[in-house]
Amino acid sequence: MTSPRGGSPIASSEPSGRLVLASESPRRLALLAQAGIRPDRVRAAAIDESPAPGEPPRSHALRLAAEKAHTVSAKLREEGFVLAADTVVACGRRILPKAEDPAMVRRCLQLLSGRQHCVMTAIALLPPDGRLRTRLVETRVAFRRLTAAEIAAYADSREGEGKAGGYAIQGRAEVFVRRINGSYSNVVGLPLAETVLLLRGCGYGNW
Repeated sequence: MTSPRGGSPIASSEPSGRLVLASESPRRLALLAQAGIRPDRVRAAAIDESPAPGEPPRSHALRLAAEKAHTVSAKLREEGFVLAADTVVACGRRILPKAEDPAMVRRCLQLLSGRQHCVMTAIALLPPDGRLRTRLVETRVAFRRLTAAEIAAYADSREGEGKAGGYAIQGRAEVFVRRINGSYSNVVGLPLAETVLLLRGCGYGNW
């Protein structure tokens, strides 16, 4: 099979069963489309995403992804595959928030400036047999040192709002990245290689 860049989707075989994406993120939907995967339905879980007291970043991401999958699955009446994910940006054990406003974007970028951080995405898949499968993917990202003017301009652009850690690597913030070690699509919001392997291993699609 050729890649999406060559014009043909990777996942070209007819899938077995319906797929529901338990996420309201347009980035995850676009990433799945990039791999030739088109969910039959998109359903947001709408859960409380606040970290539990003392909860480590890895545990937080895995817990939320599982909760999203179970929550959406409970609302459905038909059998199928429910795919959920949660992305966390962490500096050490500190979980950075989803930035809600320019001030929060500025605080996140001030913390990330000149430092390395970890982006973790937990994937949770509930296949028709009801047995939850999870994966956790980590990518190390190093930012160059940012000027106050750069931070202010990025915050004013509003691009970082609603994003974990206050930035979108697929947008203007890519110019902040000095080094990346691991999956790029993971930083965007869904590690494609691991997602495809998980779906395939659970019987979704024959590609």
